[in-house]
Amino acid sequence: MTTTPAPEAVTTTSRGADTAPVSFKRMLVALDASEYADRALAEAIRLAGSAAGAITGIHAYAAKLHDRRFRQMEGGLPERYRAEEEMEKQRDVHDSLITRGLNIITDSYHDVGQAACDAATVPYKRLSPEGKNYARLVEAVASGEYDVLALGALGLGAVPGSLIGTVCERVVRRSPIDALVIRGTERAIGDGPIVVGLDGSSKSFGALKTALDIGRRLGAEVRAVAAYDPYYHYVAFNKISGVLSEEAGKVFRFKEQEQLHEELIDEGIAKIYQSHLEVGRKIAAAEGYDLAIELLDGKAYKAVADYLKKVDASLLVIGMTGVHADAGLDIGGNAENLLRMAPCHVWFSQATYAPPTDVVAAETITWTDEAEETLRNVPETARAMVRLAIIRCAQESGHTCITSALIEEATNRFCPHFSGKQDEQGEPLTWSSQAEEELRRVGDASIAASIRLRAEKRARRLEARQVLAEHVAAFLDEADAAAPVWGAAALARLSRTPEMVRGSVRRRAEAEAAEQGAGEVTPEIVERAIEEGRGVMQEAMRMGGHKLGMKEE
Repeated sequence: MTTTPAPEAVTTTSRGADTAPVSFKRMLVALDASEYADRALAEAIRLAGSAAGAITGIHAYAAKLHDRRFRQMEGGLPERYRAEEEMEKQRDVHDSLITRGLNIITDSYHDVGQAACDAATVPYKRLSPEGKNYARLVEAVASGEYDVLALGALGLGAVPGSLIGTVCERVVRRSPIDALVIRGTERAIGDGPIVVGLDGSSKSFGALKTALDIGRRLGAEVRAVAAYDPYYHYVAFNKISGVLSEEAGKVFRFKEQEQLHEELIDEGIAKIYQSHLEVGRKIAAAEGYDLAIELLDGKAYKAVADYLKKVDASLLVIGMTGVHADAGLDIGGNAENLLRMAPCHVWFSQATYAPPTDVVAAETITWTDEAEETLRNVPETARAMVRLAIIRCAQESGHTCITSALIEEATNRFCPHFSGKQDEQGEPLTWSSQAEEELRRVGDASIAASIRLRAEKRARRLEARQVLAEHVAAFLDEADAAAPVWGAAALARLSRTPEMVRGSVRRRAEAEAAEQGAGEVTPEIVERAIEEGRGVMQEAMRMGGHKLGMKEE
């Protein structure tokens, strides 16, 4: 079951519009007096109320459109209206109806919204633009003034069999912010589980973060699913076999290709999507949730829709686009189908979240035996940093299995000027047992790390091949000294370094500043610390490959 902290324990901080979880401070609700819009308002009030947020109701009235249509119909009016005096009278009556009547209707919609928000002590604002409803909604969501749009899947024009209204579909496709689409009039979010669809994209993990936040606020259970289709290649290969000639089948090596897909690709896809779920579970665990996960097979949108029915879900949260989206795509294929087919409310997430590299790698990255052996040959002090560098290279190139060749590629990338010769750092230093014992006398781990770096630098300057107790002792009396102050420019330079090396750069910079007797860390000191760290990493990666006999250009 999901652990659900009390709603009052939740705090909302200022976040960027594209960062998960999304904020509920500024919610926009489309009003049209339909039961779908009423439910959208009710759900928005619950979420905004949990975040000390505000509601803006919007209803557009197309006065100019009605006026234009009336003019087009004038020629078809009955004979008695065609006298000029009567025609002018009818024009005045229609103008009065349009200018005042539509305003009265819009105000009545807002009055209902105002009353509901007042009852919940949630601030309410009115937005009544003139023009086509969907166009004005799109302008509003693109204004940057709102975090979430809530609207009904259907409106007053719904008829039996309707799946999605034109206003809803047009607006959702064009919305740059999260959109909550209400697909039922009776059920509230939390009446059943909240289900999140994961496919490994940053938007799907953003959807998870938002779903966890909603579940916490509304006291709802959150589950995660991932869906893959193991049947597609079977069908495709059978269809292809019917059109390939015998000769073409031999050239294509059809039987071998079919077996490859059956035994490797389909199984591999299952593992990939299962890994997305495991990453999701770790993200949830970090927030106190025991996330239930399930891998589904079949056409993705159909499998998800069937699961929603099975668990009687109240809300589906999915990314607007998925892992295979290109830059110009407005809505993903599965999201588009679920907009029409989902049996519950649907939250389309535009917010993104990138899980920590090590969390993703633990579930998605494997190492060959040879690659593991290469890494074991890297000095222990640099091993974690080198591992992260190699993983990042693998992820950016799309590999999920790290080989010795990929390690060499990472070495060439991070150490492009490496020539196979020793750099000025020399061979990695070893530590004598007496030096290690001296260092253990320092209780503060951060200070000890700084002294370790300073002792190694002193040993190198003295051209020693081993760090001795005397190299450490020179700094022990400074263990209680105050750390140097960081200037703003130095901090700005530090913030631009990769996160995985930022801590070691900070320690090197502080160690150098202390050795120089400088009270402040300057950008120049930071640059030298970066260069020194790069040299250590380069040597560590070189030694790891060299000990396995890797080729050095």
